[in-house]
Amino acid sequence: MEQTDIQIQTCNEMAVHISLGQTISPHIQRQVRAVGAYIESHPFAGYKECVVSYTAVTIVYDPFIVRTQEKTDNAQQFVKSYAQQAVQHADMDSLPQARDIVIPVCYGGAYGPDLEEVAQTLDMTPEEVVRIHTSGTYLVYMIGFCPGYPYMGGLDKQLWIPRRQTPRLAIPARSVAIAGQQAGIYPMETPGGWHLLGRTAVDLFTPDADTPSLLQAGDVVHFKAITEEEYKQIRGDRP
Repeated sequence: MEQTDIQIQTCNEMAVHISLGQTISPHIQRQVRAVGAYIESHPFAGYKECVVSYTAVTIVYDPFIVRTQEKTDNAQQFVKSYAQQAVQHADMDSLPQARDIVIPVCYGGAYGPDLEEVAQTLDMTPEEVVRIHTSGTYLVYMIGFCPGYPYMGGLDKQLWIPRRQTPRLAIPARSVAIAGQQAGIYPMETPGGWHLLGRTAVDLFTPDADTPSLLQAGDVVHFKAITEEEYKQIRGDRP
């Protein structure tokens, strides 16, 4: 992998941080995923997990196990050397093909209480906001904030809007939202400061499933507008 602008730094005695750049872009996101995939498939003794973000990967490890089982006096230096190896051997071409996932959304009303305000702020009609939002192609850069929450790029510039000045203490589960240049979906009820355009009828996080998070980094998302009746049909008896 090309190693321009890559930095490997110590976070603490149990974590090493690999920065792959300073710009949020699909290319750097693929680099991040490739490094993460290499680490997951080539764990060292004492490896616990890797956490991927927009432009970086953090390796979390147990220094005691690294020292004893990898037979090194300096666990931190060992993991930093390993991180360099991961960057060198990561292969973007080996990444699986991106999944294309359609998310059905009921916009406005009780499902999207900020749609009217967003439209007014952006000097649009609510219908225009929905049209632009559903016309976009969104890349899932990372999962974070809470289990299953997708941070997505690809929001049309016409919909870029600052976060709400006053965050809500409780946002309903499955709320579809925008803020700044990003789009997201709240998998569960949680506080938040993004603008709520609608609500999806599908669950984003199912704890007892083999793969709890519906979306993964690298997925491509399209939003589809549905009626309230269609929303209720998809939800069925689920709360």
